[in-house]
Amino acid sequence: MINPISINAGPISYGTLESERVIETIEKLKDRINERFPNSGLGRVCGELLMTAKRSEERICWMARPHYLIRVVTLIIIGLILMVLIQALLSMSVPFERYQFSEFIQVLEAGLNILILIGGTIFFFATLEIRRKRARALREIHVLRSLAHIVDMHQLTKDPERFFKKRVLTPSSPQLNLTPFQLNRYLDYCSEMLSLIGKLAALYAQNMEDPVVLDAVTRIESLTASLAHKIWQKIMILDQFIERE
Repeated sequence: MINPISINAGPISYGTLESERVIETIEKLKDRINERFPNSGLGRVCGELLMTAKRSEERICWMARPHYLIRVVTLIIIGLILMVLIQALLSMSVPFERYQFSEFIQVLEAGLNILILIGGTIFFFATLEIRRKRARALREIHVLRSLAHIVDMHQLTKDPERFFKKRVLTPSSPQLNLTPFQLNRYLDYCSEMLSLIGKLAALYAQNMEDPVVLDAVTRIESLTASLAHKIWQKIMILDQFIERE
């Protein structure tokens, strides 16, 4: 049900994402940001993304492994429940000829309630492992969603249109102490970070075939793609100014 992730160094696999390659890309992006914009908030956000990526690698490996202790305990509990149920059915003697129809319906209803309760108990233990893994994955995906919004906050006030025409700024207007080339690089770094956040989320979908996790990953990918689209609109406007100059 869960395909193990490949994290060993060696030839690159072109069929699946590899967490090591994603982490290497984030490390290079962090160096590029710090070299271009020393001590910037965007560089610190990328550092946080790097720590999240390394933690995600450990979480994904943890989810890819079968948890034998949980499986053994689950099998023992389910086996005991079934043994008790079978023993009770074999030892039960019901004189149906003495029951009236209304009494038979009451006995049947009580039996069905017991079966539903036993079925719910079995289902709870049978899905215990996948629910633990799902909860861990959803917590990490929530962190990635928060990082995506933080990246969006960093580019929110970087408006390239102020290069086209002079504006009357107020004391509360956001300051933009970047050249057009620097702003282009800044926006491009934000776009790359959003893309890498989507790739980290995709690692969970790649290694955990759970519909709840898959839906959460799809939402993250849609969010990062939408935010990156806004950034690329700014980059296109900025490119027009650079070409004009």
